[in-house]
Amino acid sequence: MPGTTRVEIRTLKVGRYCCVDDKAYRINSISKSKPGKHGAAKARLDLTDIFGGQKISHVGSVTDSINVPLIEKGAAMVTHIEGEEVHAMDMREPNSMMILPMEEGLSIEAGKEIMWMEALGRFKIVRDH
Repeated sequence: MPGTTRVEIRTLKVGRYCCVDDKAYRINSISKSKPGKHGAAKARLDLTDIFGGQKISHVGSVTDSINVPLIEKGAAMVTHIEGEEVHAMDMREPNSMMILPMEEGLSIEAGKEIMWMEALGRFKIVRDH
């Protein structure tokens, strides 16, 4: 899958991210079982979708590989707001404009700075300043 790397489930940590069914999830908890008489140790991951908030569980062997999204974060200056779209100028590349979806619960205004994140080609505003 583009925009991801593969790691073993045993190397994941709480608070990091992983991909299941082409969606990016944040890891809320990890529980591991001991290997049994006829099988390998298993890991159960409790996950929350980064963009939708949906909670799921994923179970796999600790030696299985899983995709981990390459997450990019940055700051931007809001230029204006059009309906449910926030138009902002990326602080790293001064002439680079980006259009982000409006997030509920944040007070976003023109001229203010915001923090954004991108994973698997989708963007999200994570914090207003």
